[in-house]
Amino acid sequence: MINKSAALQAYQNNMGTLQRNKRQQNIENTVADGLAKPQEPRTSFEDTVKQSLNKVNDMQSEKTAMIESFAAGENTNVHELMITMQKAGLAMNMTSAVRGKVLSAYQEIMRMQF
Repeated sequence: MINKSAALQAYQNNMGTLQRNKRQQNIENTVADGLAKPQEPRTSFEDTVKQSLNKVNDMQSEKTAMIESFAAGENTNVHELMITMQKAGLAMNMTSAVRGKVLSAYQEIMRMQF
């Protein structure tokens, strides 16, 4: 009985060591693959900027339509109007902030000497 228990314990220890080694090797392979092959971006920076600007433009158009609808008396839902106005304003502020950062980065690059 003692021999079976010791043999079983040795087997389990050995299997645990093999599994840890295999996991470590998988991690190392994953890291090596990630470093060796840069992944292609799903969308280009230009496409991302265009999509973002289109979304901001759509929000501004929706805000304008809701204001006109409210002024004409067609829509009396004030809280939806205020939420839409805040969303459009926040989107415009964020777009303006990103634009400022991009321009300052461009100016910094232009000041670099090669």
